[in-house]
Amino acid sequence: MSLRYPLFLLLAVLIPALIYLRYARRRKPALRFSDSRPLSRLPMSWAVLAQPLLPALYGLGVLCLVVALARPQKGLEESRVRTEAVDIVLLVDVSTSMRAEDLSSALNRMNRLDAAKEVIARFVKDRPSDRIGMVAFAAMPYTVSPLTLDHGWLLQQMERLKTGMIEDGTAIGDALASAVNRLRDSEAKTKLVILLTDGMNNRGTLSPENAAQAAKAMDIKVYTVGAGTTGIVRIPVTDPFGGRQYVRQRSEIDEGTLKEIARITDARYFRAKNLEQLKEVYDEIDEMEKTEISIDQFTRFEEKFMPWILVGITLLGLEKLLSLTRLGRLP
Repeated sequence: MSLRYPLFLLLAVLIPALIYLRYARRRKPALRFSDSRPLSRLPMSWAVLAQPLLPALYGLGVLCLVVALARPQKGLEESRVRTEAVDIVLLVDVSTSMRAEDLSSALNRMNRLDAAKEVIARFVKDRPSDRIGMVAFAAMPYTVSPLTLDHGWLLQQMERLKTGMIEDGTAIGDALASAVNRLRDSEAKTKLVILLTDGMNNRGTLSPENAAQAAKAMDIKVYTVGAGTTGIVRIPVTDPFGGRQYVRQRSEIDEGTLKEIARITDARYFRAKNLEQLKEVYDEIDEMEKTEISIDQFTRFEEKFMPWILVGITLLGLEKLLSLTRLGRLP
């Protein structure tokens, strides 16, 4: 609580003088006694006992009005947050090669797709102010989520992703074009696509380079991530009896194409051969493309003089009413 005009409180020193002026001129006694000591032994009525209440009510009422005149206020600290948000489309490869388990952690065996989902989930949670969408792809792109601030819903949709849900293949060009299309109407200051794949472009009608040029024309950066090891990898498959077997398959990443996509769009290419490196890649992208947040702090004052006025008027009114009773007629 603070006072806008604290100097007005100095008027309170005048209250005793006002009380004196109001109650000094009392009616003189109607009867004179040479000795009042016998009267002191008489019982005192309630009116006599309550008589000091009148000047007290008057003094308190005036004091409340003086406090109201000083304008008590309550300061409310507030802040206004302004953000320069980023619109991001996450482009995730779900081809069957993403079943390779070379991105497993020491405590948890997982395939490339599950590792990517774990890292992406953390990335999404760290960017609450950004609109984020997701496109999965194999032989063709599939929109998992449009741009949204409902990141909980986005992560629920991501959990449904699995390898084999789309015809097998790796259509990087078509997938990138689909992601760029999702950002076509974006008015964000910064627009990003983060492309994660473990293979070579071997399907689709649009070349990755042409899709990258389209992204550049729309001022969209495309960060590319090559996930997994190259060479012979072990991929789990289900045998005719429902058992789990591993087959050996060659894994190749078209790093040249991924680097070219990043170069065309003024972004970067990253290589992640294990889970820890994959986490570092998304952490680095998160740091490079931070959402700009500015906070304006200010104090809003709420006026608190009205209760003092109401109390003061109430006390003065009560004093006036009581002065019209027997209390006001006593000497």
